[in-house]
Amino acid sequence: MAISMADIQHLRKMTGAGMMDCKNALTEAEGDFDKAIEIIRKKGQAFAAKREDRDATEGCVLAATSGDFAAIVAVNCETDFVAMNGDFVGMTKSILDAAVANKPADMDTLKALKVGDRTVAELVTDRMGVTGEKMELNVYEQITAPTVVAYVHPGNKLAAIVGFNKANVDEQVAKDVAMQVAAMNPAALVPEEVSAEIKEREMNIAREKAKEAGKPENLLDKIAEGALQKFYKDFTLLQQEFIKNPKLTVAQYVSGHDKELAVVGFKRFTLNAE
Repeated sequence: MAISMADIQHLRKMTGAGMMDCKNALTEAEGDFDKAIEIIRKKGQAFAAKREDRDATEGCVLAATSGDFAAIVAVNCETDFVAMNGDFVGMTKSILDAAVANKPADMDTLKALKVGDRTVAELVTDRMGVTGEKMELNVYEQITAPTVVAYVHPGNKLAAIVGFNKANVDEQVAKDVAMQVAAMNPAALVPEEVSAEIKEREMNIAREKAKEAGKPENLLDKIAEGALQKFYKDFTLLQQEFIKNPKLTVAQYVSGHDKELAVVGFKRFTLNAE
């Protein structure tokens, strides 16, 4: 049967698939839109199986807030060309919107949420059929706090979210701390939250460097402890130098605006090499 351009454009609007894919699907389905949509979705599933072993290192990272909840979502793909595509960014945003609206507790719960008539997981698979690239919902991070703020670096490759202990935090202060997290990549909020694994790694590195420099064996532990304290200064958020004023730590900057104000948590994710 003849397939009209209007039908092809309508199916394309419904699915986001390419014009030729829509024409072929409608032809195979003999003009039945429901069958054509299913054909396109099955194509996405086939691509997902074929692309399982491919690397998906590009993508889109977005963050947003709603009330006392903030979330980061990252969807990976194979090429920067697809990562910058408006439909791909729009899909990522729709997943993020579902996250902030429903506040899922974990990745599995997010994947099961509905966006329109499809689950989030199905949405990603469908998009694979449109682009022919491997895609995966790679990251979901969230924070709940009296005040939350989100920062997305231009280019959609890096995002950070931060929570504070009080409501009505000065907007500039909140934004400054979120940008600090994005720029300086802290490992933890305070030294007590640094994992034992990271502490041991840093001390071992310091011991090896001291040995190579010919330092006495009996001083190695002391040197390693000193290196760990420097690590805390560089990589725990509240001890870091504030990027806008290195004379202050982040803790001093925050308390300088409100003595009762405190950062209670943060999350950060980037696709950039660091």
